[in-house]
Amino acid sequence: MNFSTLFRLEENLNLDKKTLVILRYIAIFGQFITINLVYNYLNLTFPIVESHIIIFIGLTTNLYLQFRFKSNQLKDFYASLFLIYDLIQLSALLYLTGGILNPFSFLLIIPAIVSSTFLSTGTTIILGGTTSVLLFLLTYFYLPLPGLEVEFSFSNFYKSGILVGILIGLIFLSYFGIRFAGETKKRSEALNKLQQVIAKEYELESLGGQAAAAAHSLGTPLATISVVATELKKEIGNNKDYSKDIDLLISQTERCSEILKKISKKQIKEDKFISSIKLEDLLHEIINSFQETSSKNISLISDNDKNKINIKRSPEIIYGLRNFIGNAVKFSKSKVNVILKSDKANIEVIINDDGPGFPEDIKTILGEPYIKSKSEEVSLNAGLGLGTFLGKTLLERQWANLFFSQDKKLGGASVTIFWKVNNIKSNV
Repeated sequence: MNFSTLFRLEENLNLDKKTLVILRYIAIFGQFITINLVYNYLNLTFPIVESHIIIFIGLTTNLYLQFRFKSNQLKDFYASLFLIYDLIQLSALLYLTGGILNPFSFLLIIPAIVSSTFLSTGTTIILGGTTSVLLFLLTYFYLPLPGLEVEFSFSNFYKSGILVGILIGLIFLSYFGIRFAGETKKRSEALNKLQQVIAKEYELESLGGQAAAAAHSLGTPLATISVVATELKKEIGNNKDYSKDIDLLISQTERCSEILKKISKKQIKEDKFISSIKLEDLLHEIINSFQETSSKNISLISDNDKNKINIKRSPEIIYGLRNFIGNAVKFSKSKVNVILKSDKANIEVIINDDGPGFPEDIKTILGEPYIKSKSEEVSLNAGLGLGTFLGKTLLERQWANLFFSQDKKLGGASVTIFWKVNNIKSNV
């Protein structure tokens, strides 16, 4: 892991200033109330003046952050500086009030946890390391715990146990924060890609309708231009200076009309095709588009397609099927079989190829975004699993269930896409 990856410099990580200000106010006022309750109500003695000074300095830094710091988003570096200061401030208070024996000593892990959720892994490691050092120092160097009038000796085993317990909590929660934030970010990015893909598909689908509307709207003015040009030609007669221009105007008007007629007719035909289509016909269309650019043998086997129902030609189904058939074509050696089965209750599309199949190290996480196999045979052609995630998610939105396995006949990958007839018919 290099420096730029560790600190995720390309991601421009930020921490919301308002969030950090509120968190720091909660901590500062909590510290202020706690030390005054202990000192004035419980009558336990400790360096109260020094504690107030430390808290006042913390309040000053937070007022500076709130009113003098111009940016509403704190970059990773600046956020880490404030979090490191908070570590030092709390450590100073703990030093004055019993060190690691203070019941509030576990609060030292909070800055590292905040970092693990919002900031880079590198920053979290730095904060975690700083926290560990400060916890170690507070285990052996501190003023007596308030309320102990005489020096009370705690066993080193006991203090070491507290240290180890807090460090385990620090490591566990920081790791959880890093993984949770990372997975959330990856899934959010993948879902954004998904929205872009589906929006593009719907945009392309709507172009035909827009073209038909344009053809209809432009038909009348073009007809008017043609009539006026014809009348002008009659008026001009055999005047060679203008007759050629008038003829060109008429011919170009007729050409525009023909183009618009073709667009309009094509749209009417496509509307009928788009609204309802047999799954076998849709698979034929997708397979033919790949056969135009690939020399591999792609076969559609539909002998067991007993229930030839019509389905809606939705962008989700088209993209999902194209994605998995395209993957099979890309990874296969020479042959891809697309098997269509259906009966009164179920519809099943099975896509098999003779390629290397699914690597063992990613079998259990197929369909997740941003995954990478260690297999050299597959990784040369593979991406980060985003296409599989998009295809799977889109098909699942259309009531499909997907299963990934190894094809026994061809020896490569096998993807099974399964629908209940009642579910897929409900989309028509």
